[in-house]
Formats: sequence, C-alpha cells, structure tokens
Amino acid sequence: MNVGQWQRWLDGCAIVVVLAYAWLAWNVNQAVTPIDPVYAGIRARGVLRVAVDVGYRPFAEERAGELVGFDIDLVRAIGRELGVDVVFIRSGFDALYDQLTGQQADLIAAALPYAPEQGYRARFSRPYFDGGLMLVTQVDSTIRQLADLQDRRLGVVLGSEGDSLARRFALQTPVTLIETDEIAPLVQGLRAGTIDAAILDRVVALGAIAAGDLRIAAALSYEPYVLAMPAAAFQLESEINRVLARLEERGELQALQLLCRNKMLIIEHPPGRTR
Repeated sequence: MNVGQWQRWLDGCAIVVVLAYAWLAWNVNQAVTPIDPVYAGIRARGVLRVAVDVGYRPFAEERAGELVGFDIDLVRAIGRELGVDVVFIRSGFDALYDQLTGQQADLIAAALPYAPEQGYRARFSRPYFDGGLMLVTQVDSTIRQLADLQDRRLGVVLGSEGDSLARRFALQTPVTLIETDEIAPLVQGLRAGTIDAAILDRVVALGAIAAGDLRIAAALSYEPYVLAMPAAAFQLESEINRVLARLEERGELQALQLLCRNKMLIIEHPPGRTR
C-alpha cells in the first residue's frame, strides 16, 4: 500500500468514526423514552387487570354476583379516564403482591396501606383514602381530643390498633377502658351515653357518624390507602396519579367517599380483614 492509498484508508476510518459519534449524539439528543412494559400491555389489550380483596366492606364485596364497593367504583372511574376496560382478579389480601410479580394483575386496589418495604417489587400511587384511627363521640360532646378523656369512659375493640393506643394513653391518664369483641356494642354505647368516646378506624367511623348523632372529634393517626402496581410500571404510576388528581379536582373522589360512608350506615361487625 503506497502513501496515497494509506492516506485514503485513514481518511475513510476517520469518516466512519465521525459518523458513529454523530449517530450516538443524535440518539442521546432524541431522549428516547424507555418503555413501560406494564402500561404497554394494558394499551395493547385495552384492559386493566386489577387484583381486589373481596369481602372488605365497603371497599369491595359481592352482591347478587356483582362486585361493588369504593375500590370497585374508583377503579372503574380510572378505567374510563384511561379509555380501557377493567377486569377484576379476586385475591386474598396476603397474595395481592404476588399477583403483580406473577404478571397476573397490573394494579392492586384493596384498601391497601402504603408499604414502602414492598418497594422492591411494587410502586405506589398517591393516597386516595385515609384509614387512620378516629376518636368518635356524641355530636354535643365537649370532648375534642384524647386529653379530654380524663376520668371518662373510652371504648375500643379488644386487640385492635385502637386498643393498643388506648392502653398506652391509659398509662399516663386516668381513664376507664371499655373493651368489646365487636364494633356494634361500642357504637350502641356511644348513642346510649354509656361510653363517652370510642376509637374506631376511619372506615367504621364514617359509617358510625352517617346517622348524624355522632361525630369524629379528632384524627388520632394517619394510614394512607394507595393503589399498587409492578415496580417497572413507571408510566402507569404517572397516569394513575394524573387520574386521581383529576377525580379529586372534579369532586368525584369526595363523592365516592360519601358513598362509602353511606354504605357503612349499619355496622354489625368490624371489617373482615385483620392487619
């Protein structure tokens, strides 16, 4: 190879290198969006698959062969906003996350408390409901907070989170604890005046106050309920949060919560799930 041929060969290599760098720079500048396989699958099927825990009233239950409840209504509203159909997959509470990792479901809607420890296999929506503990009293009661219960009667469900909270409170403040195995006696005691206040979770508290003779005096804890999706579903998370924000802005989320309260008017037993 003479000097001229060698020079032409070097020039050719330089051109190839320059073109390669140009191609890489163009791809970087295009900022190609990574693909969310979960959201892509939903769009391809036109179906959002949702794992639910049936039997946790009023979030999901079966009536006359049809699923109804707060979570059911919420997910159907989300499906309408996304322009896809919704298919519900029944699951026990303990198996909900397995539905995601097993690619059987795209979303969990089951009055699901936010669980950051599950972040290795799931991501979560913004909160859509607060299931925390509430202090419930008669409408005309002067009780506004736990401190007002000194030398009074406080009702709790034995073994519940409210029971644990009340026991810690009783270590520092003289209070008479009235423990029952079910919620109904507490609500009846409040109405009859044999109990001055009761600690109930917000789901039950909403039902207890629906008749208008009781009220929530104070919020004692915060337990956000969220929707969960596979860890890879970053775009689905964004879309779900966008829809939840839109539903809240339009007042539809609040309307669903009001409907949830009305469905809890008659309280016979505590919700069927034990956490």
